[in-house]
Amino acid sequence: MYDAILVVSFGGPEKREDVLPFLENVTRGRNVPRERLVEVAEHYYHFEGKSPINDQCRALIAALRNELTEHGSQLPIYWGNRNWHPFLTDTLRQMRDDGVRHAAAFVTSAYSSYSSCRQYRENIAAAQAAAGEGAPKIEKLPAFYDRPGFIEACADRVREALRPFLPDEPNSFRLVISAHSIPCSMAETSAYERQLRETASKVAKRTQFDGWDLVFQSRSGPPSQPWLGPDILDHLRALHAEGIRKVLVAPLGFVSDHLEVLYDLDVEAAALAKELGMTFVRAATVGAHPAFIRVIRDLIVEPNPAPCPPDCCPAPIRAGRPPASEAPSVSRSS
Repeated sequence: MYDAILVVSFGGPEKREDVLPFLENVTRGRNVPRERLVEVAEHYYHFEGKSPINDQCRALIAALRNELTEHGSQLPIYWGNRNWHPFLTDTLRQMRDDGVRHAAAFVTSAYSSYSSCRQYRENIAAAQAAAGEGAPKIEKLPAFYDRPGFIEACADRVREALRPFLPDEPNSFRLVISAHSIPCSMAETSAYERQLRETASKVAKRTQFDGWDLVFQSRSGPPSQPWLGPDILDHLRALHAEGIRKVLVAPLGFVSDHLEVLYDLDVEAAALAKELGMTFVRAATVGAHPAFIRVIRDLIVEPNPAPCPPDCCPAPIRAGRPPASEAPSVSRSS
């Protein structure tokens, strides 16, 4: 039912000169102090100013194009970002000029929340308005956190990380599931945490772990605003105090090894684990895993697609109180 595919992602800088302009785009309208932007910019400079997210989008698009071609589809694939080139507005104008009328939008986030779902829909709507008359109709495909192919791809990455160690004894490691933290007010208006727990439970079962911990990373709000926790660094310290010495971190909240994964886990968390004398192993994200690419194709070609409902993932409650359930963020699931 579609005549094109639109891959929508966050975007990232590709050289040092891009970093501060990119961060200004990310934080526009939020009154973030300049010194905070400079502080975050250092994370990017640690990698010469280049975020891997754009290259990972290119790899995903190439794999998806091959997958579609193998199944007899020649749908064109377009790509637009929220915060850096190629910007969504420029992409929508190109789609309009190419005569695209009805496209499926695949957003590179598996879970539902305002920032990972509805905000992207708002970005698409703004780009359609900027493109003006003739802009294509765009339908965002639904979250895919529970799709069997996504679960299998996540589980495969965990198995790959374990392979050099004791694959027949997964519980010699503590399995820690990591995801991007969001404000508690945003968590209240979405199924984000519930979906993460469902994915974590299924992946742990497939990889023969008796239990798992859910932790969060990459918090960016003011200290006065409650965000989902525990933070991964605090959790590593707590595990060390329990006597845990081997940890396998699976960043199931992310679909690619972009900069927040590389810096927050491979640099900060790994350094803390080393300081504590812990073995720290990090599983890769799904990336362009074939099972994940098949999930995307299935979402596109389903005979009765179920795009996001109009009322999903509303804007966060500004009061900022903690989640009503107040369920602990560290899970022990059997």
